[in-house]
Amino acid sequence: MGMRLLALVLAGLLSGCAVTLEGLTLSYRLDFTPAILRFEPDRGPGAAYFVGEEVRFFLTLASPGWVSLVVVDPDGRTYTLDSFYLPRGTHVLPPGAYRYALTLPRGFHRVRAVYTDTEPGAVRLEGVYTDWEARLRLYLEASRAMRHQVAETYFYVY
Repeated sequence: MGMRLLALVLAGLLSGCAVTLEGLTLSYRLDFTPAILRFEPDRGPGAAYFVGEEVRFFLTLASPGWVSLVVVDPDGRTYTLDSFYLPRGTHVLPPGAYRYALTLPRGFHRVRAVYTDTEPGAVRLEGVYTDWEARLRLYLEASRAMRHQVAETYFYVY
């Protein structure tokens, strides 16, 4: 209980700070609230789909921003499905009449929702990566995002 109280006090103290240096005031705010509150396939995490079926995703955002849906297929190939600017709230992706029809390869598919508070830059999240984190850093640097988050879900294709 003591550590939890200390963490809450520190979070409160650091959530809005101002530093004054010889007439210059710098203010900053640390935000510990996640941007992505929910991300999952329409049948739930770990659900089974068949080649040719359609998959949709539920995504709930606490803050408006850009979201890129990135798939890592069973062969290790990474590709971007779509990027959207979405307002705060719950969304069904893809929006409108467009659908994601599942194709080969069969197996375990991971999908990542990459949230940024700025429009994605020129760096794409596509290819076969041995270091996802390094590629993600390049992507975030190109977008000049001040705030970002990655949420992951998964499903199986049979």
